[in-house]
Amino acid sequence: MKPETVRPRRSAWTLLGGAAAVGAAAVMFLSWGASAAAAAEGASRVEERIVEMHHQLKITSAQEEQWRAVAQVMRESEFAIRPLVDERHKRAETMTAIDDLNTYAAIADAHASGVKKFAVAFEPLYAAMSESQKKEADELFRKGPPGMAKAK
Repeated sequence: MKPETVRPRRSAWTLLGGAAAVGAAAVMFLSWGASAAAAAEGASRVEERIVEMHHQLKITSAQEEQWRAVAQVMRESEFAIRPLVDERHKRAETMTAIDDLNTYAAIADAHASGVKKFAVAFEPLYAAMSESQKKEADELFRKGPPGMAKAK
């Protein structure tokens, strides 16, 4: 199995603050041994998803405080998963079957933890949304991210 085909599911929520967040992410990734380019790329993707969701959900100024909590969980989830994925890719050619299973399990565990934290952070925001925003959120989560098949 190619390493790039074994990636954790990135949902619309899995993943903005601006240049400061990208810089902080780069420092965090570097401390875990990833390259500066990988750090910036991961942080940039998260920030793009956050901006896109903010726009799609039509977050109001009254909802910004709840949104900031959601965005922070998205960043933290990426920061937790990215080093695990990078390490898995780095070791892909030399891993044993057991190593492969264990690294995949670590990624899945980090993803599951992120989903749980996201649900806790998203609930107050969802409660504060208008009916049209809730409808948009429901549709966004129902569809999932581009390229990911959802159960019908």
